[in-house]
Amino acid sequence: MAARDFFKDTKREKRYFRTRIYIVGLLVLLCILVLALRLFYLQVKSHDYYATLSHENRMKVVPIPPTRGLVYDRNLNLLAANRPSYQIRVTPVDVEDIEQVITRLGQLIDLEEHHLKKFYGDLKRKQAFESIPLKVNLSEEEVARFSVNRHRFPGVEIIAHASRHYPMTGVNAHALGYVGRINADEMQKLDRKDYSGTTYIGKVGVEKFYEETLHGTVGYQHIEINAQGRRLRILESIPPVPGKDIVLSLDSQLQEVALQALGERRGSVVAIEPATGEILVFVSAPTYDPNLFVNGIGNKQYAGLRDDPDQPLFNRALSGLYPPGSTIKPMVALAGLHYGVTRAKDTIWAGPYFQLPGNTRKYRDWKKEGHGSVDMLKAITQSSDVYFYTLAHKLGIDRMAEFLAQFNFGRQTGLDTWGEVKGILPSQEWKRSAHGQPWYPGETVITGIGQGYMSATPLQLALATSVLATRGKGVQPKFLRAIQLSQEEQSVNQTSVARSVDVTDESHWDQIVEAMTDSVHKPNGTAYSVGKNASYTIAGKTGTAQVFSLQKDGEYLEYNEEDIDEKLRDHALFIAFAPAEKPEIAIAVVVENGGSGGVAAAPIAKAVMDHYLLEDEYAHQDSS
Repeated sequence: MAARDFFKDTKREKRYFRTRIYIVGLLVLLCILVLALRLFYLQVKSHDYYATLSHENRMKVVPIPPTRGLVYDRNLNLLAANRPSYQIRVTPVDVEDIEQVITRLGQLIDLEEHHLKKFYGDLKRKQAFESIPLKVNLSEEEVARFSVNRHRFPGVEIIAHASRHYPMTGVNAHALGYVGRINADEMQKLDRKDYSGTTYIGKVGVEKFYEETLHGTVGYQHIEINAQGRRLRILESIPPVPGKDIVLSLDSQLQEVALQALGERRGSVVAIEPATGEILVFVSAPTYDPNLFVNGIGNKQYAGLRDDPDQPLFNRALSGLYPPGSTIKPMVALAGLHYGVTRAKDTIWAGPYFQLPGNTRKYRDWKKEGHGSVDMLKAITQSSDVYFYTLAHKLGIDRMAEFLAQFNFGRQTGLDTWGEVKGILPSQEWKRSAHGQPWYPGETVITGIGQGYMSATPLQLALATSVLATRGKGVQPKFLRAIQLSQEEQSVNQTSVARSVDVTDESHWDQIVEAMTDSVHKPNGTAYSVGKNASYTIAGKTGTAQVFSLQKDGEYLEYNEEDIDEKLRDHALFIAFAPAEKPEIAIAVVVENGGSGGVAAAPIAKAVMDHYLLEDEYAHQDSS
């Protein structure tokens, strides 16, 4: 009854109706206001942002990789080049069924597991309109087979590109290093803007150290695409800036001489120009072909190199640690003179062995009957172990370590490459830190002949030899000789002094050099076999480093090479500089398990020095 009365009240009904109209009208106005505000935000305030998105919806930026800089040796022989190569690329947006296309392509070209793994990894990271390399460095036969069947593969094309190539194969592998395809881990660390479109990056050696110089600057193409992501036209192109060419101090001919002299043996040769620190020779044997790594090495090939017992991938020159053996005797002798522990003419009786006071252990000489009465000159010339056992005991380990550190033992040389190890220069503090144990006098004795904890790389030995050659004026070793800025300009790498060796009397240098010269040119010298017919003066020192200790009841046993497995035989070492009166080259040679330094290592150094110092003479003989 009440509801019927309400609807019969027309005034009241109209008032109620008008209220609802007002509410609805207010809501409509509010919605219009919200739309207007949103329109203002989109059309006015955010105009630039959405205009850019709209523009990008029809435009894409495609990177153009730069050409990598070339690498030359000191005589401008090409060590690392770029040569034309072909790669097959897939553009996902143009392919209906990628899995099926890859399967069909596998019938035309040789696709290995690492090719597919890399392709599918790139497929996840890149946009659909970007072409992705499936295989690089195609053979001519593969290019021909695909070209005939190209009509069957829309979205797949073969393009030419510049691929890294090392003309001298493995001659410079351990110095130069190599480039390889960028992996996922490297891509996470790189600036993607700088490496857009780039396939390769320096992996080791000089190629890695000078990556920024060699890489160049990426270029770009602004292209117009349709809604499906297909390329319509190029709107703008910014060319890439090629990487800079670099000139290294290496002499590639000397590199070949060193490798040939080493032959089938494992070892290393490092030679330095003493006045500048420039690396002339940097060889590790056996070597390998770096071209295998450029376009992605297969699992089988890599396993063959990795599992080879001779370790061709191991950079012995930079990372191989060897007891320096008797090659450090000239430096220990110089320490004795510097600290006043002995004088060059002081003599001792160097019998068949040395014993510490109050100790029954015998430290035997390499010469069974000993050397008799010797002074410093004779001790270096004939490499008397007993003399240096005695001298080391007088010096003490800490003074020896302090002095030898000036020759850069126990630290990295700072060579412009990647992967250098620092070796070990033992001291009391070092042993406490490394082993938590005290130092024993017997350890000082064997350190005096370069055994025990002490270890050094061939690079460190060569640098120490160059310091001897310059009478203590050590310079920074380096590979880089110049950077090519343009066809007319180049930036030359300046020589920098790394450190100097301080001695109390400059005449001490002459005494050590005289002894090293006698070691090569006197009939009783340990390296006389290479010095007797030399046409220039050589200052050198042989070394033999034990791989393992022959002991029984605390006494060294007689070494018989024929009874020992080849891998356990002594390493052969030799250091030298020449001409002794005005050095132009300093060299260190290590032959693993080679036995005598005078027999195995010294002839290798002589072959390298002959070629370097007598090259003009050889050239004259050849022409006549």
